[in-house]
Amino acid sequence: MIEVSWAADALFAVTAIPVALGMTALDPVSVIVAVGLFLASLGVWTYAFGLGLVRSARGDDVSVANLFLLQGSAPSATKKHLFGALGLAVLIAATTGFRAPAGFLVPMLPLGLAGMWAARHGTFPARESTTVRPARSKMARSAGERGRREGRAGGRAGE
Repeated sequence: MIEVSWAADALFAVTAIPVALGMTALDPVSVIVAVGLFLASLGVWTYAFGLGLVRSARGDDVSVANLFLLQGSAPSATKKHLFGALGLAVLIAATTGFRAPAGFLVPMLPLGLAGMWAARHGTFPARESTTVRPARSKMARSAGERGRREGRAGGRAGE
């Protein structure tokens, strides 16, 4: 996923930078690449989120912060590469956005790839087990209240 992040940045740069420098012949290519990378990011985000849900169901304490922002779930070197690729995508989008505005969508892919990396390889703490009492239904609560009221009124019904 690290290599994919950097490769996506290279593809984005190769198409967006020339457009920003005035090569209007590449306008359609730049838009197609930017939108294509964004559409790919939607699948990556969905997969990463779904895998995070599976890991959470299996007992890992997965949150958005440690899934997509890699807080405590990835080694430092991995974070540097994944967020380096994200930073580069943001930099390219910010500097070329005046001529290739579709590029503002591209940074979603490196961020999604960070989430995918964490969902597949990240380390998450075990979720604390908590015992939750099942909630009583409204009908059971009202029957219990009715029984207590009847008990206070001088005995049980039918006595």
